[in-house]
Amino acid sequence: MSSEFQQLSEKVAQLAALTQSLRRENAELRLNVSALTTEKVELTRRMEEAHQRVAAMLEKLPVATPATPAVNEEETA
Repeated sequence: MSSEFQQLSEKVAQLAALTQSLRRENAELRLNVSALTTEKVELTRRMEEAHQRVAAMLEKLPVATPATPAVNEEETA
């Protein structure tokens, strides 16, 4: 009986240690998620700004006119 109690006690201690380890890991993962979420928001904002700059640059470009094929004078004569 003492042996069984000792085994049970060891298993409870292992479970407690595992629980603490998982809680620490969970806290670290939550911090990582928070940091990554913040980074994602910043990158999304920067992408939108870049998109707006590119769109503004495209609006400033002159409109391209379709190239007309050169007419050979010999063919028209």
